[in-house]
Amino acid sequence: MLDERKLSVLRAIVEDYVARQEPVGSRALVARYGLDVSPATVRNDMAALEDEGFIAQPHTSAGRIPTDKGYRLFVDKLTTLRRLSAPERRAIETFLEGALDVDDVVQRSVRMLAQLTHQVAIVQYPSLTRSTVRHVEFVPLDGSRLLVVLITSSGRVDQRVVELDETPGEELLADLRARVGAATFGQRLPDAAMLLADLIDAFGPTDRAVVTSVVTTLTEAFSDERSDERVAVGGTSNLARFGDDFETSIKPVLEALEEHVVLLRLLGEATTPSLLTVRIGHEVPYEELTATSVVATGYGTDEEALATMGIMGPTRMDYPGTMAAVRAVARYVGRTLSEG
Repeated sequence: MLDERKLSVLRAIVEDYVARQEPVGSRALVARYGLDVSPATVRNDMAALEDEGFIAQPHTSAGRIPTDKGYRLFVDKLTTLRRLSAPERRAIETFLEGALDVDDVVQRSVRMLAQLTHQVAIVQYPSLTRSTVRHVEFVPLDGSRLLVVLITSSGRVDQRVVELDETPGEELLADLRARVGAATFGQRLPDAAMLLADLIDAFGPTDRAVVTSVVTTLTEAFSDERSDERVAVGGTSNLARFGDDFETSIKPVLEALEEHVVLLRLLGEATTPSLLTVRIGHEVPYEELTATSVVATGYGTDEEALATMGIMGPTRMDYPGTMAAVRAVARYVGRTLSEG
């Protein structure tokens, strides 16, 4: 266990290295952070921190830099989340208020997160499998075509055209609309898909061909899991600011940004928006990305996350500010979707 003085020294080393990108020595720490002890005492504390693996000396006669273990202790015990300023909070709220639909919300949130953190922002589209049915509508088109509209609790609108052999009457559409609504409203999409099959037998033989076509289309919409693998990425150009932070090459990071499956695994599985996760260096589940850190959380309702969002950047990052920004944007996005 480290005493309070050594923890203070570690905090100062992390903050100084993040701000200056240079190994820090004992005299600099005493001068910049008011540690109220002599440089010799700080050198002894730094030696103890190095023995424990919290800091390292990159070159002979150089100062010290944090290790992954040091960053982890900093995040777990030493970090105080910075509150976003009032202008920052207003900027997020105003920016998201102008969103037209769920796709626009995702695109706006990824841009805002990249701007706030100066890192690469990653936002997963709301999961259909976690969404519930808010409304189903049927709109007759020309000929015997029917537009099926699905609106989910996440604000997503899915529109599909059904080609029918005959034009359905308004009375049949009204009956089908009422039955589908009663059976599926508030149901999770996978559960709603299972409930639809029972509706077919509720209609007479002359209507079953139309009902079967509509139910089949709705079932496909309810069961479409492709959106669960969709992510939006923003701020890739921010990586250019951190070229020296990556031990070998920035190439693996750029390649990872092209693989949505990799990005989803980086974000992790969020079950609640209140949980903020930070993976640092070798905790990241890809060997090629051990020079990076990922800060992620879920967004959605107060009880459950619809999807995940976060940032990826070098381990030398402003963890308090980044964590605060990720949490704030996630809360605003969840609120925007729930009110949509």
